[in-house]
Amino acid sequence: MRIILIPRIITSLAALFLAVSTVGVASPTKAADDILIADFEQDSYDPWTLTGEAFGSGPAKGSLPGQMQVDGYRGKGLVNSFFQGDDSTGSLTSPEFRIERKFLAFLIGGGKNPEKLAMQLLVDGKPVRTATGPNDKAGGSEALEADSWDVSQYAGQWAVIRIIDEAKGGWGHINIDHIVQTDTKPKGSIKDAQRIVQATSRYLHIPVKNGSKKRILTLLVDGQTAVRNEIELADADPDWWATMDVSQWSGKTLTLQVDKLSDDSTALSKIELSDRLKDAAKLYQEPLRGQFHFSPQRGWNNDPNGMVFYNGEYHLFFQHNPYGWGWGNMHWGHAVSKDLVRWQELGDKLLPDGMGPMFSGSAVVDWNNTSGFGKEGKPPMVLIYTAAGNPTVQGIAYSTDGRNFTKYSGNPVLQQITGGNRDPKVIWHEPTQKWVMVLYVEWQGKHTIHFFTSPNLRDWTLASITDGIPGSAFLYECPDFFELAVDNDPAQKKWVLLGANTEYAIGTFDGANFKAEQTKLTGQRGRGFYAPQTFSDVPLADGRRIQMGWFQTETRGMSFNQSMTIPLELKLVSTADGPRLTYTPVKELESLRQTTHTFDAMDLKPGDRNVLEELSLELLELRMEIEPGDASQIVLNIRDAMVIYEPKMQELSVNGQRAAAPLRDGKLRLTIYCDRTGLEVFASDGLCYMPLPFNTNPENRRIFLETRGGTAKVQKLQVQELRSAWN
Repeated sequence: MRIILIPRIITSLAALFLAVSTVGVASPTKAADDILIADFEQDSYDPWTLTGEAFGSGPAKGSLPGQMQVDGYRGKGLVNSFFQGDDSTGSLTSPEFRIERKFLAFLIGGGKNPEKLAMQLLVDGKPVRTATGPNDKAGGSEALEADSWDVSQYAGQWAVIRIIDEAKGGWGHINIDHIVQTDTKPKGSIKDAQRIVQATSRYLHIPVKNGSKKRILTLLVDGQTAVRNEIELADADPDWWATMDVSQWSGKTLTLQVDKLSDDSTALSKIELSDRLKDAAKLYQEPLRGQFHFSPQRGWNNDPNGMVFYNGEYHLFFQHNPYGWGWGNMHWGHAVSKDLVRWQELGDKLLPDGMGPMFSGSAVVDWNNTSGFGKEGKPPMVLIYTAAGNPTVQGIAYSTDGRNFTKYSGNPVLQQITGGNRDPKVIWHEPTQKWVMVLYVEWQGKHTIHFFTSPNLRDWTLASITDGIPGSAFLYECPDFFELAVDNDPAQKKWVLLGANTEYAIGTFDGANFKAEQTKLTGQRGRGFYAPQTFSDVPLADGRRIQMGWFQTETRGMSFNQSMTIPLELKLVSTADGPRLTYTPVKELESLRQTTHTFDAMDLKPGDRNVLEELSLELLELRMEIEPGDASQIVLNIRDAMVIYEPKMQELSVNGQRAAAPLRDGKLRLTIYCDRTGLEVFASDGLCYMPLPFNTNPENRRIFLETRGGTAKVQKLQVQELRSAWN
């Protein structure tokens, strides 16, 4: 498609006519008024000249198919060269115009490539100014930001604007909007703004403003890039302070560099050096902090990673953004506990590097030092993770003290299979004396699990692919893989292959091939629970399979966001339909019990006085055993969370989320944990587990028990007032 340019002579004559017709008349237009070049609000680019396919036939109305959310543009339309994806190319050229103002201002975003992906100002056919987007690495944002050129030296000359997209691959597109000439100096910006400090203290405290533009903050040590993160830097007063531990560079010269700051920003000058955590006295006392659900001191968390028992401690690693309230900058955070209840956060152990951000994975203890990373009497803990760059690969890191970790110099240990390979779960398979890696791979348009084997955690060989398993599409990211005895009988063991949404398959495994006997089985029955993992290397004397998952309670207004579930013991039990997983709270949670309220057995009928009316509790554990009798409903109201059991349907509802909960021996047995971040409900001896994350009302600590439509017999009822695990 070609658009014919408006001839310069017509434009000039129009200007002359306007000048003559207004002689001696007060002009309605001030000389300093802005001149709009283009706002891209029309359905076509007319009268611009268009080539290629990248820009489509007209301005985009926001995001295009397959694109992240585009924002920061004005009105309804913009130039967006993501049409048909990143590999399309083309150009867009404006009609010729006279430069009549000091500045040319515009909005720009997308990929960064000044040679192939740019907006150019051409005078006499030559580029005299160039602007490009901010993104040249995985991640990033599609937001458009204000930019400008000082064009005063070209006053009175004729020019055109040319937007080019000759780039392919990731971030191979550009976004442009609202191009104007103006005499008002646009708000300035400083590119690659820097501040130099000496690492004389342990921490850098970084001001964060939730929802502000993300800036790339790079830490250079003695001139070499050490850390690079996207941060919502606070130009003025921060919402909270992110903490960067710089103790490993003690005494060195640190350069803090921000890709782009407004000229009135105080973000760099506000960064503080300190040996103390900022606002440390308020940590774990925040109003929305779960009191027995793990959450990081600062920033976002999602998937649990690298869960392992090592040197007498449970190690919980987790996906962590230490510099933002939302997802991004994926590090591996690290916390330890001796009892699964009280956690000590130890800082981030795997930081983004040249291979990309640190995505999910697992951890093992290499008892036989097959990897060679151990020392005399000190078997190494080995972390196996996804480096989600371009390409996306698998790497390992190791430690002999559980505190200090070294990334393997030979990384990656597994090259990219497809762009969708991630989340390695590694186990030791004793019968074959090999390590087994279970890896999620988007392969040939399907969700698959690839099994690899290794003698030493460094060299991996493909053993099999789950593509032949009926219903295998449920095996979607963050897999877990473990063996359990059915009904605690060592002679009846089965392997469980678990997906991020907790659906699972049960079958056999010979060290290379998993043969499913039952697939697409339902795991947890609630919502807001994702990507659970189980601890490896729990001592044989203990023998439990302990799981934790991501508990998705949003905590707006806090300096942290999201948490983990309570630790759960998994078992396989026989049912009429075959073996099934059960979930029960670990016994260590009993250490939080503070005050016990025990109630006698009773008949409960509609209209009875609420037997729990004297209780006013924030943190609680409730255990109840009840024979439903002829009641149509058994109702618990826990701090305005409605837990309703319908005996006829044998269904449980928690805040409207319904699940099958069959009676066991004719009885309903319920266990409920209530924290500030929601409920975790267990029924049918663990066959029904319903996590429900939400923010409880701090002013409502009421508990109510009633029946509807008939009488039920309460045989056991006990409510425990719980203390905080953070104290």
